[in-house]
Amino acid sequence: MSATEIPAPSTARSTPPARSNEARETEALRERLTTLKMPFAREHFEPLALEATAQQWSHVGYFARLIEGEAAWREDRSVRRRVRLARFPVIKTLEQFDWNWPKKINRLQVQNLFRLAFLEDKANVIFLGTVGVGKSHLSIALAHSACMRGHSVLFTTAIDIVNTLSAAQATGTLKRAMNRYLRPALVLIDELGYLPIDKAGADLLFQIISGRYEHGSTLITSNRVYKRWAEIFNNDSTLASALLDRLLHHAETVVIEGPSYRGKDRAEPSV
Repeated sequence: MSATEIPAPSTARSTPPARSNEARETEALRERLTTLKMPFAREHFEPLALEATAQQWSHVGYFARLIEGEAAWREDRSVRRRVRLARFPVIKTLEQFDWNWPKKINRLQVQNLFRLAFLEDKANVIFLGTVGVGKSHLSIALAHSACMRGHSVLFTTAIDIVNTLSAAQATGTLKRAMNRYLRPALVLIDELGYLPIDKAGADLLFQIISGRYEHGSTLITSNRVYKRWAEIFNNDSTLASALLDRLLHHAETVVIEGPSYRGKDRAEPSV
């Protein structure tokens, strides 16, 4: 090269190759985690890597924390999905229940039900008591606890079942509609006995109870003692007896007595 020749400027990129490779690998990993549907890992693998470096975690320790976070995220999503599908009108918990209000309730019996052993046995639970004593509260709390522990649940009322199945029967879709009530591990039937049910409706409800017998657990609240259940089903004592026979074969009954909690404020004298 002569003294007058000037070297051509370099066209090499200023970014070090190692840095460029790391960015490409990071983006590729993010895309793979998206494909694998691992959102927690996708969002947290970089900040966790920085923490791992600062805290001197082992490779296994870093990976364990990443997977634990992903598992917890998935479990939380599953719980929220089960609660949504259960269609609770409100969320109730056992901790919210006022044990001092009912005049009669077996607290140990109720607390033992929250172990959820009855679900494993495909057994049933029936809460009996007058209006406002906490039957719906405890039944929803029990069903919600089942959701939290991984069981599929459906909340409904006796009248909703009858109306839904009657409409499905009229349109030739009864079998599909019945499966909605037969599939869940636990079905909560609220307010049985609050409104009368005609013969056709009673037959449909009987099919649900019979279909769930020893295949899934049924949780019922009612304001009628068992000897008056025939009144619920258009005074059909034969059907009521057949329904109770299946329902009570593997069942636990919780009796609650006392005034309505909803009238508590009216009953208390003003200060």
